[in-house]
Amino acid sequence: MVFINKMSGLSSYRAPPEETSVACTQDLSTMAVNVTENGFQCRSHPFRSELIVPFLPKAQKERSLESQDYRDTQEESLQGLLSEWDNPVFAQYPEVALDVSSGQADTLAVKIHNILYPYRFTKKMIDSLQVLNQVDNKFIACLMNTREDENESADGNLLVLVDQHAAHERVRLEQLITDSYDKQHEALGKKKLLASTLCPPLEIEVTEDQRRLLWCCHKSLENLGLELLFPKNNLSQILVGKVPLCFVEREANELRRGRHTVTKRIVQELIQEQIELLQTTGGAQATLPLTILKVLASQACHGAIKFNDSLTLDESCHLMASLSCCQLPFQCAHGRPSMMPLADVDHLQQESQPKPNLAKLRKMVKAWKLFGKEKESTFEVEASAVL
Repeated sequence: MVFINKMSGLSSYRAPPEETSVACTQDLSTMAVNVTENGFQCRSHPFRSELIVPFLPKAQKERSLESQDYRDTQEESLQGLLSEWDNPVFAQYPEVALDVSSGQADTLAVKIHNILYPYRFTKKMIDSLQVLNQVDNKFIACLMNTREDENESADGNLLVLVDQHAAHERVRLEQLITDSYDKQHEALGKKKLLASTLCPPLEIEVTEDQRRLLWCCHKSLENLGLELLFPKNNLSQILVGKVPLCFVEREANELRRGRHTVTKRIVQELIQEQIELLQTTGGAQATLPLTILKVLASQACHGAIKFNDSLTLDESCHLMASLSCCQLPFQCAHGRPSMMPLADVDHLQQESQPKPNLAKLRKMVKAWKLFGKEKESTFEVEASAVL
């Protein structure tokens, strides 16, 4: 016996399995099944509604709401990503810029005031310094006139504190720089540092290229107090016959304190500085080498007025007068500021508290008492009427 499938036309000698009629009303499977209904047989592909329903067209209102939710989700995720990202170039500002409870309000107010009322000191302002007194044996309180287009004899308006150590250090540094130059050459319009002879000369190891550079400008190095000798039997060595006088004074101070010699190290630093200057500028000389300036700054610091040194009013006035004659009076020998503004008298708000009007207060008290008595009497009348 041959069995023929009416749908596909295929034939088989085996009997087909019994088929059950299944309606596509339940989410049973995703496999195709044969469905027989009203005498007709068809092949059906059932589906799961939760898988296919999201892809069916929806109403316009639902679509707009879902798109809005999607945009909000994207924005939140983007903000979360930016908040967690540590930007290596631009620092992220904190959400709470000012925490009043931690005492930052006063500091912020000072910063805002300094931005709104900046002070640009000039040497003319230093001439108007009026010394008040020494404070805590560390600072000198002064009044400075910062007003523009004002009479020079007017009283100062800015209260400043001058660091007595930094101020005296600046005065000593500029005096040491002046004393380091030869007065005879200055009379001729030339600047030459005072030098001291070394016996025996210092031996400094250099390369052939460095030796060649130093040979080309050894005449100009004499103005810095360096006298270089070039032995012919050793091309990798130079001899230093003279050094700046401040080097010898530094050496004497170090030996007096029981320390090691420092002359050779300082001379090597000065020669290396000049070699680098020649290689970069081709022979242009600075006003004063940095190595020499450091030595002079160290001397100025050691001999300056220290903290806890008591000064009289005349000594404080003399120090401020000497500071006003300096080229850079606003910083010490090491570059730190020598004075700090505290308060501007013109910006201080003189808040006048109005005196209380006692007569008016007495009338108000009487009125309140009368109002209270009237209220009590009214309450008693109402209570008696009720009774």
